[in-house]
Amino acid sequence: MFKDKVSLITVSSDSFKTIKHTIDSVLDQTYPNIEYIIIDNASTDGTVDKVKSYENKISKFISEPDKGIYNAMNKGIKLATGNIVGILNSDDFFCNKNVIEKVVAAFQNKDVDSIYGDVQFIDPANINKIIRFYSSKNFKPRKFKFGFMPAHPSFYVKKKYFELLGYYHEDYKIAADFELLIRFLLVNNLRSSYIEMPFVSMRPGGVSNKSLKSTYILNKEIIRACRENGIKTNLFFVYSKYFIKFFEFFGHKD
Repeated sequence: MFKDKVSLITVSSDSFKTIKHTIDSVLDQTYPNIEYIIIDNASTDGTVDKVKSYENKISKFISEPDKGIYNAMNKGIKLATGNIVGILNSDDFFCNKNVIEKVVAAFQNKDVDSIYGDVQFIDPANINKIIRFYSSKNFKPRKFKFGFMPAHPSFYVKKKYFELLGYYHEDYKIAADFELLIRFLLVNNLRSSYIEMPFVSMRPGGVSNKSLKSTYILNKEIIRACRENGIKTNLFFVYSKYFIKFFEFFGHKD
């Protein structure tokens, strides 16, 4: 029943304030066959000591300078020995204890190559308060040209496809996850299935949400990713997604 091993990868960089919550949410998962890998960017704020306090419960831990978040993710994926891989950022945590159990069941029951679901953004001062809900329910590959993608923190895929189709492109600063999802789900047409449930609670303020400059870089890289993968798009298409995202703030009721 537990033959599928899931490799979870957390990338951290001075994440002392949040990583305990991340680790605990992994260790609390009901599915037993999890390999947990943490790749740290030589943190100096106490993150390393915090991770080491879980030494016997974490499968692999590396703390060394990296060349960016996607370089760190690739390190973790290459170390993974599970047949299913997922990413859990060090600011995030699982919404409940059976997320991985349901992910594995979907792989086993539906004979698919990848799984994705929903994520929710929370108030950092009150983690029980949801401020935005990101649903992947209506995602279709044709929406990539508008800058839409399934929620990347909810994306799980068979490891063999990283080896066959390539890893995160490390020359992207912000949108390598978007490019990888295009490559996997559209260009190579991996079989995917959606689970209608929030996988991860996220604190706002990730690298793609920090400033207007970051937003500009993100959208520039989205257009680049589309064009490199044969999708015709333009600035108008990509920026139109913000009109839709505006209504996401009103899509969740407490």
